[in-house]
Amino acid sequence: MLSSQSAIQIQELYMSIVVQEVTRYYGEQKALDNVSFDVKTGEIVGFLGPNGAGKTTMMKIITGFIPASSGTVRINGTEVSEESYEVRKKIGYLPENNPLYPEMYVREYLGFVASMYKINTPVNKQIDNIIEMTGLAPEQKKKIGSLSKGYRQRVGLAQALIHNPEILILDEATTGLDPNQIVEIRNLIREAGKEKTVMLSTHIMQEVEAICNRVIIIDKGVIVADEEKKNIYSRIRQPRQIVYVEFDKDPGQKILNELPFVSSAKKAAGNTWFLEASGDQDIRPSIFTFAVNNNLTVLSLQQKESNLEEIFRHLTAGN
Repeated sequence: MLSSQSAIQIQELYMSIVVQEVTRYYGEQKALDNVSFDVKTGEIVGFLGPNGAGKTTMMKIITGFIPASSGTVRINGTEVSEESYEVRKKIGYLPENNPLYPEMYVREYLGFVASMYKINTPVNKQIDNIIEMTGLAPEQKKKIGSLSKGYRQRVGLAQALIHNPEILILDEATTGLDPNQIVEIRNLIREAGKEKTVMLSTHIMQEVEAICNRVIIIDKGVIVADEEKKNIYSRIRQPRQIVYVEFDKDPGQKILNELPFVSSAKKAAGNTWFLEASGDQDIRPSIFTFAVNNNLTVLSLQQKESNLEEIFRHLTAGN
């Protein structure tokens, strides 16, 4: 029979990141409060939360840049506090502010980073591969300081990937980018996630929607949700429905408010109404029946699905 310690070790063979009861203080302020979660090998996890929720602090602890006040973090079975140097070899880290050397050329900088990791593959070949992967070829002979914000983010991703890490930790990777740059960086992250474990910190809900397959939501240093993205909607969604309906003529608010299946009726524009109902029973057939009984024609009917942004607001409001 396996001991409890052996069972934990076997379980962790399938985990890239294991965080157990991590608390972090800055003076008397508690930034993280007994946080625990794990990330399986090959997952792309969105670490979601409002500004100041503790995301960056958690990232810095995972990557060994700051210690936890209490608790443990293990990367592929290695405890960060005991083997920080070994852990950093396994992680590619893009910090929130993407600190770069603006006076260095792109290739020069990537060669410098590669030399610190002492990679086994031929350095020039590895740099060529990463430059191609991150789309830096047109800018590779330029100084970093002359690059656009989008290309500087690409350089940040390139330095995180240069040593072919098993795990990518990306903190606010698309902050400050224009819409086209955001799409490009998301595509790069998604492509990298085919071969690596990725943990992406963000306060942008669309980021998680576009890239991640699992969502961890943190607020005020506490984990408030941890679910597969496909499950988080049904698990957290409040039992209500929202329907937009356009009639051929205006039925009036009074009659809509009196309907037993409507908890709230608000006029949107013209003859279009915003109807809200409690519970999970589909109210659309009742709307059609109401229309027929009142000599109305339904011109359009759309049911609004809850999205991650609504869930985020629900979980982080007023906690």
